[in-house]
Amino acid sequence: MAGDDDALAERVGDTLAGLGWRMWPTARHTLLYISPNGLCGAEWILAAYPFELGGLPVAWQLSARSHATSVMPEWNAYFTTGVPYEALADLLVAMNAREAPDTGPAEPERVLAALTARGWIRDVDRPHTTATDPGFSASVSLEMLPPLIDDADPRPDLAGWQAWAEPVLGAPYLWCATFSASVPHDLVAAFASSLASPDPVPRRTVPKSAEGRLTVVRRS
Repeated sequence: MAGDDDALAERVGDTLAGLGWRMWPTARHTLLYISPNGLCGAEWILAAYPFELGGLPVAWQLSARSHATSVMPEWNAYFTTGVPYEALADLLVAMNAREAPDTGPAEPERVLAALTARGWIRDVDRPHTTATDPGFSASVSLEMLPPLIDDADPRPDLAGWQAWAEPVLGAPYLWCATFSASVPHDLVAAFASSLASPDPVPRRTVPKSAEGRLTVVRRS
């Protein structure tokens, strides 16, 4: 709900640099980061404006490969502008710590357990796939994936985790995130747990659509 403070590229870039990821610009005017083991990638793709999620441009694309020489990633995850950079940073730390970031336990319950441990509420109709924050402003759900979400599994009609913030019902989304079908559930859980954290975060500005739904503590 706190938004990205218009600093999504800088803050996530700082996290990646701190983890030792290498960076170079691409011909598409994007910034590509590669993990030290060569298995994970993170690309700032906003300048290329590849596609939208929920009417918002995708800003970061994360991926993982089974081998550093693999041409195609096993999975991808996409994040629009506005996503809280702390949640994305915590996901990257979790990816970086994995010896095999392309695989993980087939336990979708991990994602919901991470959210309910932070006080989120399971959806009454879909308690095994969907949870919402207590203010009903943000949701995480295992859903059929939208178009253009790449995954190594070629089967059609796959489900993947999606997250979004909609501070006012019917208003434009504040941000959206989509994980392809093969993203390990424990990595999604790392993102979800950070997203649902009640810890305060520093911001210079907050989204107008979230005003009145945030607790603001001003420094004297």
